[in-house]
Amino acid sequence: MEHLDIVSEVKHQRIKTNGIWLHVAEKGTGPLVLLLHGFPETWYAWRHQINFLAQHGYHVVAPDLRGYGDSDSPIDPSSYTIHHLVGDIIGFLDHFGQHQVTQLFSCPSGFLVHFLWPSLGS
Repeated sequence: MEHLDIVSEVKHQRIKTNGIWLHVAEKGTGPLVLLLHGFPETWYAWRHQINFLAQHGYHVVAPDLRGYGDSDSPIDPSSYTIHHLVGDIIGFLDHFGQHQVTQLFSCPSGFLVHFLWPSLGS
């Protein structure tokens, strides 16, 4: 039953960003924390962290990155560059009215975003 409690408390929406629709799971209020999954996961990989961080005063956002979960999957392989991923993340920040995130947690793909765009988390 713990699984159902965690999942039922999370708000889900689809956000139009960078030319596609991306699914986002979010919970809480406060400073923005962005959680980026790795391959081959979805937002659900962060379910325990979402709950913990939201309970400690953060607005937690965990998207399904392009091509994963309930997000759009462009057919053209050239639509999956790191620059597209950075564009998607900037679109999330725009959607939530933020210029930066309080904290960026990520798996390997998120590390590349942070490396290429260090001001996202500073």
